[in-house]
Amino acid sequence: MSSLEWIMLASLAGGVFSVCAAAFALVLRAAWIPMLVSYAIGALLGAAFLEVIPNAFENGAPHTVAMSILAGILMFFLLEKLLLWRHSHDHDEHSHTHDHGRSGALIVVGDTIHNFLDGILIAAAFLQSTQLGIIAALAIVAHEIPQEVGDFLILLNSGYSKAKAFLLNVLSSCATLVGGVIGYYSLQVIAGWTPVLLGIVAASMIYVAVADLIPGLHRRPELRATVSQTVLIALGIGSIALVRVLLGDVH
Repeated sequence: MSSLEWIMLASLAGGVFSVCAAAFALVLRAAWIPMLVSYAIGALLGAAFLEVIPNAFENGAPHTVAMSILAGILMFFLLEKLLLWRHSHDHDEHSHTHDHGRSGALIVVGDTIHNFLDGILIAAAFLQSTQLGIIAALAIVAHEIPQEVGDFLILLNSGYSKAKAFLLNVLSSCATLVGGVIGYYSLQVIAGWTPVLLGIVAASMIYVAVADLIPGLHRRPELRATVSQTVLIALGIGSIALVRVLLGDVH
């Protein structure tokens, strides 16, 4: 097969596995969602600080990466403000149970950028060699599985129905194929933007975890809940760290 065919096949495989991860999350009981949000927080923070930010620093100047993270956080803050303004007329008494989709919208934006960048990384690896491309694709898919489950849970926690959350996950996964094809034809141009894109991805993960999800955990300050939340956050971080240890930083 040609390099483009390998890139398209690997990108499609990555999207399929992401959708399978979301399908697994579909069978989760609603009562589990508040508890598993803690795991999602850990997965987001682990992916941001153990995976995305280190890769951004490796691919670009630290100052540029830091500025892109700050700009990304400001961008998502303003986006959330716009979403809040849109829902300002709604005084739903159940607003404490979800955030009217704000964190869900933010995570979809960040995840779509992340999937697009994954496609570019797959393209870059296959343009080096088929073997490196296959290894990189496997590493990316393995990294995406726990993160996609966490993202799906965040969408449910934000008030999305299971069907809509699943559809958004499918659409977001298509960005991997788009990134792979664009990366094949214009990698030289896009490669220069990789550190900036990585910074924005990290910003979306950090902002959603810290600004939208963690405050919800503070509504249950009792010791038992705190211990459970801490353990699940640690497990989320640990799942990302385990993937890095088992597969190595090959992409």
